[in-house]
Amino acid sequence: MRRWLQQHNGVVATVCALVLPVIVSAALAPIHGFSSSAAALVLVLVVVAVASFGSRFAGVVAALSAGAWFDFFLTKPYETFNITLRPALETELSLLVVGIAVTEIAARSRSHREEASEEGHHLALIHDFTKMVAEGEPAEFVVARAAAELTSLLGLRDCRFETEMSEGHPTRIEHSGVVALGGLRWATYLSGLPGHEVELVISFRGGTFGRFVMTPTPGAPVASDRLLVAAFIADQVGAALAAQSTST
Repeated sequence: MRRWLQQHNGVVATVCALVLPVIVSAALAPIHGFSSSAAALVLVLVVVAVASFGSRFAGVVAALSAGAWFDFFLTKPYETFNITLRPALETELSLLVVGIAVTEIAARSRSHREEASEEGHHLALIHDFTKMVAEGEPAEFVVARAAAELTSLLGLRDCRFETEMSEGHPTRIEHSGVVALGGLRWATYLSGLPGHEVELVISFRGGTFGRFVMTPTPGAPVASDRLLVAAFIADQVGAALAAQSTST
């Protein structure tokens, strides 16, 4: 169940954004003595819950839905989308503004958490490959692990290692983390890697040992820090292959 919720988080959050304000507003309507201001605060809590669980879009939908159903159930004339009293109008506008503001805060907080989690994963990758090379893991194992991690890291459809180098000037991920296409720098953070094959050369201390040939997923943006991690992985593969060639 938890896995299903993670996979369909956006859909579930949007449905909750549409439905929960209706349910809560309808439940509060028959309660005598419950002020519209207090009801608005309850609806803000609903928006906060949806914004924390879902996306920025779901939070905005929840704020708009809360405003609409607050008008319908909790302001005079009841069960219409008309507001005749100025205090009620001010309360509804406050509900919308606070709801959207809270949504933005939640979205930015979630973005920071995701960035921190991704940075932690990148550091773990760097540590793992450094440790493998330092402990003398077989080069074949390091190459296979690198191909799998590059596929996940860069969102590739395929990644394979070849010992033969290409002719001409193919699209290449440089060891500085820059994607070079015909002498030009490719902006991966906008449009992702180019739609054709991209190579990542494996070298170490002046020696070249092969390359990873990668088939990108068209249109999937790739952040520059991911390219730098990919370049680091290539350097470690080069160190492993160099150590193997020295020992044989």
